[in-house]
Amino acid sequence: MPSIALVTLVVRDYDEAIAFYTDALGFDLVEDTDRGGGSRWVVVRPRGAAGVGVGGLGNAGLLLARAKNEAERASVGNQTGGRVGFFLHTEDFARDHARMTAAGVTFLEEPRHEPYGSVAVFEDLYGNRWDLLQPADAPDPVPSPA
Repeated sequence: MPSIALVTLVVRDYDEAIAFYTDALGFDLVEDTDRGGGSRWVVVRPRGAAGVGVGGLGNAGLLLARAKNEAERASVGNQTGGRVGFFLHTEDFARDHARMTAAGVTFLEEPRHEPYGSVAVFEDLYGNRWDLLQPADAPDPVPSPA
């Protein structure tokens, strides 16, 4: 069965994007390969996401692509026209919201509890809007030992 392996996210700078996605959002750096001429193949994926797509790069991988011209630079941070364009699912909303807030992630609203789950909109370092979402059908998180 086909699956979406990667989604391209145009970024200003490879290293600042890697730092944000790995440090602030807790993603894994899956690949960072020099392609010559200042170009790199950079893939990040939420920690723990299974690699089930072509070449083991499936399930929510982001290809971080450095903007190369004025048209691409103009799209950085506005790739979805100001709408929420990315959805980061979690099994423990409170834990991840607290961790991301402590890491400096900008949330645009207080957490909401909707029929479909717990959600809050945040921005990445460029202004792209994301939902942090714990679906209502997600298992309850295992309490941490006191």
